[in-house]
Amino acid sequence: MTPQTSTQSPFTSTQIAAVRTYIKKTWKTLRRSHSHLLQSAKDAKLEHKPDSPWIIYISPREDCPNVQSVLERSLSKDEVRQIEIRTLPPEAEAIREHGLLYLPGDYVVPGGRFNEMYGWDSYFILLGLLRDGESDLAQSQVDQLLYQVQHYGTILNANRTYMLSRSQPPVLSLMVLAMFQHSQDEEWLRSTVPLLEQFYYYWVVPPHLNPATGLSRYYALGESPAPEVLFSERDEEGKNHYERVKEYYQRFEIEDYDVSLYYDRETDELSNLFYKGDRTMRESGFDISNRFGPFSIDIIHYAPVCLNSLLYQMEQDLAQINDILGNEQLAQQWRDRAEVRRDRIDQCLWDEAQGLYLDYHFQTQTRRKYEFATTFYPLWVGVASDAQAKRVVENLSLFEAPGGLFTSTRVTGNQWDAPFGWAPLTLIAVQGLHRYGYHQEGDRIARKFLAMVIKEFERRGSLVEKYDVERCSANVSDEICFGYSSNEVGFGWTNGVVLELLATLM
Repeated sequence: MTPQTSTQSPFTSTQIAAVRTYIKKTWKTLRRSHSHLLQSAKDAKLEHKPDSPWIIYISPREDCPNVQSVLERSLSKDEVRQIEIRTLPPEAEAIREHGLLYLPGDYVVPGGRFNEMYGWDSYFILLGLLRDGESDLAQSQVDQLLYQVQHYGTILNANRTYMLSRSQPPVLSLMVLAMFQHSQDEEWLRSTVPLLEQFYYYWVVPPHLNPATGLSRYYALGESPAPEVLFSERDEEGKNHYERVKEYYQRFEIEDYDVSLYYDRETDELSNLFYKGDRTMRESGFDISNRFGPFSIDIIHYAPVCLNSLLYQMEQDLAQINDILGNEQLAQQWRDRAEVRRDRIDQCLWDEAQGLYLDYHFQTQTRRKYEFATTFYPLWVGVASDAQAKRVVENLSLFEAPGGLFTSTRVTGNQWDAPFGWAPLTLIAVQGLHRYGYHQEGDRIARKFLAMVIKEFERRGSLVEKYDVERCSANVSDEICFGYSSNEVGFGWTNGVVLELLATLM
């Protein structure tokens, strides 16, 4: 494919205005407050008996009777009858019926089946809210994540009880600094530091730390099927994701990893380690791909490029925050940590032969030769040298597509591989290219993505979660074999990325 070299805009000001108007309206649609509590509590991903109440759990650290009173005053009598408010048990294992986890303020959900607050989606949503002048809602978005760290121990995959055992990619410090740059509220910034540090240490001690390399991994708790997958990720024959996985293991030989760790062929059963890997894959923010072997189940044995780049960014952010607050010595300690991580990323994740950043397998001490768009993260956070960035850019053609960037270079039937492209990875790549002076390349990718999104917006009347960037289409369901095949409408992170890319090009 010949890269687009023209600097002429592939879309008109009228088209852009229509998309902007849509995005502005959808912030209201995607907003959840106490008055939306019943709507928030409803969860299409779990089986629910028609006459049973929707459950909301309140942190045991709260004044639960007072919170319950506040919530009930926000609802009609009919709505109150349809919910049940409980105090969250001290141990997640004690939860017998799943429900929504209470958050004290307003927040934006991604949209569609994702009717709760998600960890890394919130960063891209925040960028959109700030671009759109929704500063109060942006502030609340960040505050709800800080509340999660304080009351639930970490930022959760999402605020449902079945996600208490897994987090999502650490972008909280980026959000705090983005909000501070807007508000200049030093008192608030100071209040975030203990929670930022708590969230940082979640990722840099075992089980998330691999002591041999000093790098971190995704690692979710729990060794049983993810509840939301059992019910909602079914195909036309009614088979859920795990049933389709077992069929795959029966039919195909796999060389990417030792299948016996994850599947017993004789009993046709998936192992506890499989389910841990499956939950961990969801903690990564990337659903199913073959990045860590089929179904990414082997993820627990890898240091991923994305996570360790984000932790480098977090170390740099905490240095910057301490500089702002006048703590020069602490700031230097954080910069020193970032430099140590840079060396480890260079040693383990940079592949000189391929000119790409690749995920590192702890046990074999090798990098997995699987080209994935996370190779742009080190450019985005500034951990790459100029020479490394140049090599990555020389490989841009591996990923470049008519609609922007392929997620990977392989077509597998999984939605986080080719031919699919996603807004967050597009923004990260574009900003990474710009950071190292590759403005022509970055602008070209941005224009391609925006042209595709705007064309599909005119056809559908909405923005969606993901796109086929080969065909420049939002019709993806027939191509997806594993996980959920729907293309969700909303869509929070696409909204935010579109506004951010438009700001970059204008």
